[in-house]
Amino acid sequence: MIEKKQFYINGEWVDPIEGRDYDVINPTTEEPCAVISLGGQADTDAAVAAAKAALPGWMATPVADRITLLENLLAVYMDRGEDLAQAMSVAMGAPIDMSRSAQVGSGSYHIKNFITAAKDFAWEHPFEDGTPGARISHEAVGVCALITPWNWPMNQVTLKVAAAAVAGNTMVLKPSEESPLDAMVFAELMHEAGFPAGVFNLVNGDGVGVGSQLTAHPDVDMVSFTGSTRAGKLISKSAADTLKRVHLELGGKGANLIFADADEKAVKRGVLHMMQNTGQSCNAPSRMMVEASAYDRVVEEAAQVAAKVTVGPADSEGRHIGPVVNETQWSKIQGLIQSGIDEGARLVAGGVGRPDGLNKGFYVRPTIFADVTPEMTIANEEIFGPVLSIMKFETEEEAVQIANDTPYGLTNYVQSTDGARRNRLARQLRSGMVEMNGMSRGNGAPFGGMKMSGNGREGGAHGIMDFVEIKSISGWADD
Repeated sequence: MIEKKQFYINGEWVDPIEGRDYDVINPTTEEPCAVISLGGQADTDAAVAAAKAALPGWMATPVADRITLLENLLAVYMDRGEDLAQAMSVAMGAPIDMSRSAQVGSGSYHIKNFITAAKDFAWEHPFEDGTPGARISHEAVGVCALITPWNWPMNQVTLKVAAAAVAGNTMVLKPSEESPLDAMVFAELMHEAGFPAGVFNLVNGDGVGVGSQLTAHPDVDMVSFTGSTRAGKLISKSAADTLKRVHLELGGKGANLIFADADEKAVKRGVLHMMQNTGQSCNAPSRMMVEASAYDRVVEEAAQVAAKVTVGPADSEGRHIGPVVNETQWSKIQGLIQSGIDEGARLVAGGVGRPDGLNKGFYVRPTIFADVTPEMTIANEEIFGPVLSIMKFETEEEAVQIANDTPYGLTNYVQSTDGARRNRLARQLRSGMVEMNGMSRGNGAPFGGMKMSGNGREGGAHGIMDFVEIKSISGWADD
């Protein structure tokens, strides 16, 4: 049993003031794998005070020096990759090979992109020609509360911490209590990289405790949150009293539009993308929408692909998917699968219950429904598990209408060899991101949504922009 009962505040590991024990459950075994402390108001106050005290000095630190510290962080991050991988695998159930590659790799990828973006970022510059003495400065927002989820831990921690730090902000990180171990390793990395005391602080806690305390805290200037839409609404209401900036990266119900002229790998690509990370991704292509003339073929192929997706323990090597994070999520997913059956969708792969041979652990059968219609529950709710809904459309216009008929707007996907069609759809689909023909976003491209998928953007220069204030200066004296 791992014991991690300290918080990282003002450059030191300190005992909680009001902490209470919390068991972290290994979703593979359903047994506790660690005991952490969840903080109280006094712990939150101490972390915020440390960040506030460190803010003036950190804001005044030259950008070049802040970039150097990010480069130091990247080096120690790479050195401790195995520690991070093991921590994520045991606590949130990512299969160890996937944890080593995608989970750890996402963090190093983002840090690298922030280093590149920060070097090119126009931190201070003349306003425009013909306005002598006018200048624009980008400076830190202030003390930032960073609240991260359990599903892609290092992805979200690095997207927030690296951007906030290089922009001159100080911060308090509250990772999910479901996967806190990797964040505590990350705190060690920030210390080893040489970030000054108080710039980065970590307090473990749950949403109703430390999370709520941070969002309402009068000395917190910004909240950056990734998680559920329900929690995002509560955070927005809480933060309104102090008019702090709020960045939200929330849920999704992505449509994957597959036309009859899609490339031969499009269906397999869509199914495997849905199953990645056991379906626990906000940008998962969970609604596969298929042109009528290709529908029967696609359904058959999708079922065949899903049948080959294997499920197994997170600590076993291989290309399988692992358990979902906890019993609450497992039960929710089972209920939604049952609702698909009850509402008349055609089950072509998977179904309720655990996969054969796995009677312990929060495992879900890779599941595909065909003949899903827009009014069905599984077509509307974010399932956050390995469950794919296949729907039929007759025309391009109908595809757009169904795809956009959701309160979410994070990522949509298009599979077609017709370039003009792809361009039309990219403009018409109401989402913060549109990915087509399996092409991922470019290095440092912005990640984020619209509608009830949140606001703001993460990654690269756009991610840095979310953590700066824009100051307009007049009467500037040229050097």
